[in-house]
Amino acid sequence: MWDASKCNLCGDCLVNCRYTGYDRDGAIAEITLLMEGKDAEILSKCTTCMACSGYCPTGADPSDLIFKMQEKIGTCPIVVVGKPAREALVRAFEEGEDPEQLIPGDPDKPALSLDAFRFDNFPEGTFDSQLFRGMTMVRGGEYASLAGYVHMGGASFVEKYGQRVLDNLARLGKDIVYIHNEGFVLAHVKANEYGFRVPFKYMHLFEYLRNYLRDHKNNITKLGKKVAYQANCGTRWMPEYEAYLDEVFELVGVERPNRKYERVNAVCCTAPLIYTNRELAVDIQKKNFEDAIACGADAIITSCPICYGVFRRPSSQFNLPNIFITDLCRIALGEKPWPEGSR
Repeated sequence: MWDASKCNLCGDCLVNCRYTGYDRDGAIAEITLLMEGKDAEILSKCTTCMACSGYCPTGADPSDLIFKMQEKIGTCPIVVVGKPAREALVRAFEEGEDPEQLIPGDPDKPALSLDAFRFDNFPEGTFDSQLFRGMTMVRGGEYASLAGYVHMGGASFVEKYGQRVLDNLARLGKDIVYIHNEGFVLAHVKANEYGFRVPFKYMHLFEYLRNYLRDHKNNITKLGKKVAYQANCGTRWMPEYEAYLDEVFELVGVERPNRKYERVNAVCCTAPLIYTNRELAVDIQKKNFEDAIACGADAIITSCPICYGVFRRPSSQFNLPNIFITDLCRIALGEKPWPEGSR
């Protein structure tokens, strides 16, 4: 959450932005305008990737300021293009337009929350995998993560509907495993910021996969591949959880070589840009995939269904497989083969 008392107007947040090209004076001027509640160029240029908060040396969380001002001003491309998605979310909560879909599981196993993503947003066979056998599956508009709506101009939705989402999950009477980062962020980060109750135990997908693979080491065939990881924007809120991802990679036998666009320097998958600045989106995808290939990667790994969908085209174009993190584990467990015709 934005904390003006922590901002020393150093400008690092926007100087380091990979999409805007501000020098230090320009960066300071932009943030100053936002702090004064005024419109600023950055509101239209921002890709909502959240990297600026990672670059902030004081923890002021400038991305939150930008998102709230984007929604307040209401004229930037992200907000205009995102209007139908925001309206659909409101209808889901107020009119029940996207009702719950629940597949009951074993009484002693946790529930897997898909947020509002559909089952077919994930790779075929994901929910038949041994990884999730016996788990209750739940999705629907009233389970939406909300945190991700900053990509569509909906920064206020967390505060407005966050407690309701958490209460809906609590009614399942189960521990929750979040398959998507932003759902976990709502419970783990935003609940603390807004004082929401989280009346259930919960776990991030990366930790769950790490634990499962540890418990089934004898079933794993080490893959012996190199992979590049495409960080979902939600990981900006909880960078410490990449340690679990690194353990998953180690357990399945893949190497994550150093490359330019990773960790704090990761670039956006470009989903928020495709309908607002397609030329920039294509350029970012090109640089991202070329960087992954240059580091010797045999595949690019995604952990967000949006990133997974967006990367289908460049994955084919650059002949670099786009593998969802659960599919990487399924390959190591013998459920699926490594993609044919790949590197």
